[in-house]
Amino acid sequence: MKANIRRKDIGLLLIQLGVWGAIILIPPLVALITTRNTSSGITFLRMLWFNLQSPFLLYFINFYIFWPLLAAKRRYVLFVLANIVVFFIFNPRLLFYFGHHPGPPPDVHIPENAWLGMFSGLFVYFLLNLASISAAIVLRHILHNRQIRKQLEEERHKNTEAELAWLKNQINPHFLFNTLNNISSLTQIDADAAQDAIAQLSDLLRYAIYKTNQTMVPISGEVEFMRNYISLMQLRCNEKTTVSTQFNIANPQLEIAPLLFISLVENAFKHGVSSNRPSSIDIRLDQNEEGITFRCANTNFPKSDADRSGKGIGLENTRRRLDLLYKDQYQWEQQTEDDIYTTTITIRP
Repeated sequence: MKANIRRKDIGLLLIQLGVWGAIILIPPLVALITTRNTSSGITFLRMLWFNLQSPFLLYFINFYIFWPLLAAKRRYVLFVLANIVVFFIFNPRLLFYFGHHPGPPPDVHIPENAWLGMFSGLFVYFLLNLASISAAIVLRHILHNRQIRKQLEEERHKNTEAELAWLKNQINPHFLFNTLNNISSLTQIDADAAQDAIAQLSDLLRYAIYKTNQTMVPISGEVEFMRNYISLMQLRCNEKTTVSTQFNIANPQLEIAPLLFISLVENAFKHGVSSNRPSSIDIRLDQNEEGITFRCANTNFPKSDADRSGKGIGLENTRRRLDLLYKDQYQWEQQTEDDIYTTTITIRP
């Protein structure tokens, strides 16, 4: 990591040196080509460097020293004073001139145009140094802000990945808890069926543990997982419960977030099945060019306030995962009509 940062800094330094080299060398080179006089080209280069050496040095001092030590820490007064001191260190003749030559000798007459030209030249020279300092600060500020935005984006990405991993880990224990309860009830009724159910559970856990480490998985694997899970959950249902499923997949290789809809299926079996009343669960998944639509409708047998086991955890996790993975790409609808609770999730490509 340190090597990458060092190479990046060296590249930035070389770019800046290249720009300054072009500013200093191109005008004399053009003069040399135009006049074809080597002596005049060299003279022009010396004059240009004589006037640009102070802006050149002030630029790099501000970029690499005064910005990180003073400006970035909001020590603005020290920053201004430091620049003034360094400016006169690089231009001692100006300090000497203003200190020892406040005006012309009494017997010497200097035309007003000459005075005007001299002060205009000094003013332009000050502006040139000020522009060099400003360019260094502005560039450093832009690079600093860009680095902060990059760090914030990386941190946001890491936090999102960590939250997704946490949410997925919340799904697996919740699913396992409900399934083990079902198998536990089945062992008292049919031991052979319980063994078959354990084998099915093994297949489901294998998928949940080894096939869902990736952010996205083929939708065909998700459909097969839901088929097995629904079959396993049906073992606990009696003859008063009707379960129907329909999966219409146009592209089996289409990728989707793993275990995205399983909490809705869990919720349907938990709140939609009664031991002594007619119950129904209808699960449908359609995938086509317009996107993915998952619909789960079940009879509604709300839990009492005393029963708060896992209340809302699965649905909250599902909605949060949708927000993180499919932000502005999904629509969640839920309604209760004629004692039928329906949840519909539509994911657009």
